[in-house]
Amino acid sequence: MNDWPDDGGYGRGPANPQPEGPRRMSHVQRPQVPQQPPRYDQGHDPSFTQARGTGYDSGYNTGQVYGDARGGGRGDGGIPPQYTPRGPGGSGTGPAPDWRKRIKVGSVVLVVAVLVWGIGTYAWASSRMRNEVDLAKVIERPSEGDCTTYLIVGSDSREGMSAEEKKKLHTGSAEGKRTDSMMILAACSSGNTMVSLPRDSWVTIPNFVGSESGKAFPARGGSKLNAAYAMDGPELLVRTVEYNTGLRIDHYAEIGFAGFANIVDALGGVELNIEKGFKDKKSGADFQAGTQTLDGEQALAFVRTRYAFAESDLARTKNQQKFLSALADQAATPGTILNPFALYPTLGAGLDTLIVDKDMSLYDLGRMFFAMKGISGGDGRSMNMPIAGAAPQGSLKWDMPKVKQLVEQIRNDEKVTVESNR
Repeated sequence: MNDWPDDGGYGRGPANPQPEGPRRMSHVQRPQVPQQPPRYDQGHDPSFTQARGTGYDSGYNTGQVYGDARGGGRGDGGIPPQYTPRGPGGSGTGPAPDWRKRIKVGSVVLVVAVLVWGIGTYAWASSRMRNEVDLAKVIERPSEGDCTTYLIVGSDSREGMSAEEKKKLHTGSAEGKRTDSMMILAACSSGNTMVSLPRDSWVTIPNFVGSESGKAFPARGGSKLNAAYAMDGPELLVRTVEYNTGLRIDHYAEIGFAGFANIVDALGGVELNIEKGFKDKKSGADFQAGTQTLDGEQALAFVRTRYAFAESDLARTKNQQKFLSALADQAATPGTILNPFALYPTLGAGLDTLIVDKDMSLYDLGRMFFAMKGISGGDGRSMNMPIAGAAPQGSLKWDMPKVKQLVEQIRNDEKVTVESNR
C-alpha cells in the first residue's frame, strides 16, 4: 500500500517551480531535538576533537551528554574534561613542590644520621679504651675539690715497638717502663692549670697497699718521684702525688712512646713554633728556630730532650707542656672531630696505647683534651711545680709554702696566682 500522496506523476517532481515544503507521513513522529546554546569547543577548538579522538567535528549535535554513571564524567551535559598537557619527561605539571616541607624532612634525616654516627663512634671508641688503673686501691685519699684533676703521665714504654721502630725513634731497648714526664691538669671554671712535676722531684713515698699483691707496705721515706712508679706502678704514683701535695687526683691517663708518635702522625703532624734551635744525639733532636710542622719522630725527640738545656729536666717539662697544648689544640678541632678520615685514625692511634683509670669515660677524656686546648688558647696557664732548690741524689726540692697555696687555689676553684721560680 502506498501512503505517499499522489503527485500527479510517478517519479516526477511537482509542477510548481518553487520547492515545496517538507512532507511527513501522517503516522511517523520525528523526535524533537532540544535546542542547546552554541558550544565553544565544537567546531572551534581543535584540541577538543584531538582529545576525543573523533577526528573531524561537523558541529552536528546528537543530543548526547558527556559521561555517565559508568564513565565517571560530568553527566550533566556540561563542558567535557580538558586535555592536560604533560611536562618534560612525561610528568604532569601538578602543584608546585613544597620546599619548606622537603627542607624540614631533610634536616630531620640529617640530624638522625649525625646522631647515629656520633653514638656509633662513641660506642666504638669506648670499647677500645684501656681502663686498667684502679684508683680504688689508693689508700688515705684527700677530700675532693671543686675542680676536676688529671694526672697525665708519659712513660718510656716500648710496648708493641719493633727493633726498627726503637732505633728510628731513639728509644733504646730498656725492659719495663718508667715515667718520662708527669703533670697535673686541673680543669676549673676559674681557668685551667697545667703543673709539671719534674721526675727528679724529691718526695716522700708513703705507706701503701700493693696494687697486685694487696699487701700493706710501710713508708719508704725520701726518694725521687719517678721511683714510686717503678716500685708499684700508677696506683703508687697517684698515692705519692696525693700524699705530697694534698690534692686529690680524679683521673689518670698514661701514654707510651709509640702511642704518642702515632697520634702525631695520624693528625698529619703538629705545627709548633720553636723559639731557639737545639740538637741532642740521645733523643735524635735537630731543630732550627721558627714555626714548623713536627711528625711523630720529631715530636718524640722534642719532648724527650733534656741534655741540650742548662735547666735539664725543668726545660724539658716546659717543652712537654708546650707541645701537648699544641697537640690538643689541633686534635680538638671540627676539622678532626667531624672528619671520619681524621677522627678514626687519631682515636685508633691513641686508644691503642692510652691507659686510663677504670672510672674514666670517653667524655672525661674529651674534657681533658679540651682543657689542654684551652691552655694553649690563653684560657689558663702552665707552670712547673715551684722549686726551692737542690736535694739529695741531684734531685729537686719543692717550695712547700707555694705548693700548699697552689693546691688550695685549685681545690677551691680560684684563679691561680702562684708563680713558679723555674
